[in-house]
Amino acid sequence: MMATVDPVTISQALVRACDESPFLRLAAQREPGVAAEAAQLLADPVAAAFDGLADLSVAARLRRARWRLALLVALADLSGEWPFEQVVATLTDFADRALDLAIRAAIEERTPGAEPGGFTAIALGKQGSHELNYSSDIDPILLFDPATLPTRPREEPQEAAVRIGKRVVELLQSRDGDGYVLRVDLRLRPSSEVTPIALPVEAAIGYYESAALPWERAAFIRARACAGDVALGQRFLGAIAPFVWRRSLDFGAIAEIRGITARIRDHHAQGQAFGPGYDLKRGRGGIREIEFFAQIHQLIHGGRDPSLRAPATLDALAALGAAGRIGVEEARILAEAYRRLRTVEHRVQMIDDRQTHALPARDSLDRVARLDGLADGATLLSDLRPHIEAVGRIYDALEPETNDRLPDAEASLSVRLEAAGFADAGSAVRRVAEWRSGGYPALRSAPARAALEDVLPGLIAALGEAPDPDAALLRLDRMLAKLPSAINFFRLIDARPQLARLLATVLALAPTLADALGRRAELLDGLIDASALEPVGEVADLVAAMRVGTLDYEQRLDHVRRVVAETRFALGVQIVAGARDPLEVAGGYARLAEAAIETLTSATVEDFERAHGRVPDSELVILALGRLGGGALTHASDLDLVYLFTGDHAAESDGKRPLGAVHYYNRLAQRVTAALSVPTASGPLYPVDTRLRPSGNQGPLVVSLEGFRRYQTESAWTWEHMALTRARPVFGSAAARASTQAIVDAVLRGERSARGIAADAAAMRAEMRAHKPAQGPLDAKLLDGGLVDLEFAVHVRQLVHRTAFSPDLRVAIGALVGGGLAQDELIAAHDLLTRLIVTLRLVAPDAQAPPPPTKALIARALGLADWEAVTAALAEVRQAVGAAWKAVQRDER
Repeated sequence: MMATVDPVTISQALVRACDESPFLRLAAQREPGVAAEAAQLLADPVAAAFDGLADLSVAARLRRARWRLALLVALADLSGEWPFEQVVATLTDFADRALDLAIRAAIEERTPGAEPGGFTAIALGKQGSHELNYSSDIDPILLFDPATLPTRPREEPQEAAVRIGKRVVELLQSRDGDGYVLRVDLRLRPSSEVTPIALPVEAAIGYYESAALPWERAAFIRARACAGDVALGQRFLGAIAPFVWRRSLDFGAIAEIRGITARIRDHHAQGQAFGPGYDLKRGRGGIREIEFFAQIHQLIHGGRDPSLRAPATLDALAALGAAGRIGVEEARILAEAYRRLRTVEHRVQMIDDRQTHALPARDSLDRVARLDGLADGATLLSDLRPHIEAVGRIYDALEPETNDRLPDAEASLSVRLEAAGFADAGSAVRRVAEWRSGGYPALRSAPARAALEDVLPGLIAALGEAPDPDAALLRLDRMLAKLPSAINFFRLIDARPQLARLLATVLALAPTLADALGRRAELLDGLIDASALEPVGEVADLVAAMRVGTLDYEQRLDHVRRVVAETRFALGVQIVAGARDPLEVAGGYARLAEAAIETLTSATVEDFERAHGRVPDSELVILALGRLGGGALTHASDLDLVYLFTGDHAAESDGKRPLGAVHYYNRLAQRVTAALSVPTASGPLYPVDTRLRPSGNQGPLVVSLEGFRRYQTESAWTWEHMALTRARPVFGSAAARASTQAIVDAVLRGERSARGIAADAAAMRAEMRAHKPAQGPLDAKLLDGGLVDLEFAVHVRQLVHRTAFSPDLRVAIGALVGGGLAQDELIAAHDLLTRLIVTLRLVAPDAQAPPPPTKALIARALGLADWEAVTAALAEVRQAVGAAWKAVQRDER
């Protein structure tokens, strides 16, 4: 502190303060002794502020002291007796003492007589750098040590810490007749939206070592243990120092902090133009740009040069200039501007003790000027303009915007996005800002955000060209929110720009595929090769692709899941891209599933035999029914499987741990089901439905081939025989498959109990309609006249007339047409309904009418001109199928 202060200049400052500032006039009236003795009290203003108040409550003492301190500092400032640095240091010293007293009082109130340890406040922002302004809030992080924090009996340390923190905030921030002490903002703590206001120190260390964002690094340049258990706070800061000061040059910090500035400029657009209303803090060429300019260079070079780690902005600029990291003249210009802008900011805040940074208009601006010792507002603006223009030029030169980079400023970004084709540009801006801020786990690292910036221009352009840009952007956002890592995804898009257009189409039109990408972004890898849009090979080719190398059992499970996921995704893209007929894709889905069954069942049998051996002259057979049996799956189909085994059911396996045949195959089938359905690290595979086995869920999982024959010939219901019309062996030796197929053929051709097939089928369809209605107007399966009615009509004709048996429904319909048992129009009905259901599972899984771009895709997939043609064709085939189903019920009674 200065040894002497001129009483005359202090008196002149008091007159000016009372004339121009209602707040300071009230302070002088409330504290006349302070006003009268100000010249003497300024020798130690913080001590003077608290002098004689010991008998008051802590809350009252703090508020009275704040009035005194505000008046004393204002007079020292307005008189010119103190330089800027001393003004802000004194304001900070008071804040430190007030925060420390509040912490000690909060602990004493809860645990009287306890040592006030184990609870600390880390000052950030201007308090951390000893640069508080006249009406600053403070931004502390409150930490505690569970081992040393005083607690009440049976009280958890976390609960105690939160209660202490709340009381601290109340003591400082709550207003009464004496006003308040300090506004407290705790949002700079780790993950403030979900964490308590006081955090265990070890948890905070873990966060900053592993998950913190670059802007949090910048915040800790000015961090300081300022109150409470200072030793605890210093231990914390020492532990995270490597997080703040990295030895490698962090050029990514430049873009990070410049992006923040650009967003501030745009968000506070009304405060950018110099003149009345200009924002001294956030405006272009303002205080924050000086601070960020210094912090950027500190982050880049401070890891290797400890001399650059000065918390205060003026100290940092001096150190950077001395070290040659910025020009000496730049340092001087910025320091001079910083002092002047901060001083005028104080004048603005002194008027009414408001936390404002904007220059007022008209008479109010004149008042600020007179408080500053100038003639009027025009003179003040003339004084400030050169500083602001110089700062803006220096900061803008830091990293000029490139033409291809997506703008940071909201207004510019909004214009760019609207021009790209986004109808809701405001929503698009918010989403891009969320990505850039690192709000999602996949985007928290600097490399991930750097990779994002590299691909954003091309990605946004591709999304803008998609049939529904806004839907595509929304699904990309959901995808990024789910991904654990996004770097490889961005690198792939960057390396293969054509993928961005395909991705945009998928995101715009296919929520099912977008969800799959959200779980595994690497699915996009499979589209690099042009062969991804070609037809899927035969089962043997797919099996060969799934059987690679010498993998152990678990590795085989993972490998098959990866192959299936990539191929199934590519098949879906073929429909979305218009590269393949959905009927072809349905066959590809089925061949893929059959190959997975062959590969994983073989691996499971091999693994199972190591422990239990083999049952002599016996083997597992898998019979596919439903869509898999018919060779036409959708993206979302489950697998309808029946497990059988050949040979003697009374036999026993020959391994180290032998099992009876029935027990053996039931255990093996359970393992096979798990291999086909249980998610692994590589994700899920297929849902497996075994309810079509003999006796359904009431029966054993596996039955012998002979048991299956007896059940089908003697006990099976009509619906089970209808299901059998689409049965097809998909696993087992050629001989076992032939034996199984022979049983199926014999049953279908008449070796079964006599039943009223048409009546049974009609009753079953009525029950299905009552308990499982159509999901929406496009439910091609369950709507009246949909695929279920078509299947029922075909299967009843097949069973009654014992003809036209083929698991392929289209082939069966053709055979019925050839035999005069069905109308030719049912083939076209089958094709349209199948194309529709395969397509809808990808683009409108809720069976509701989709947006116009998706309607266009569906029309194209069905080979029709437009949506009106789709609805007309659907109505026509439903009428044809409905008529056929009625005819079957009438004719086959």
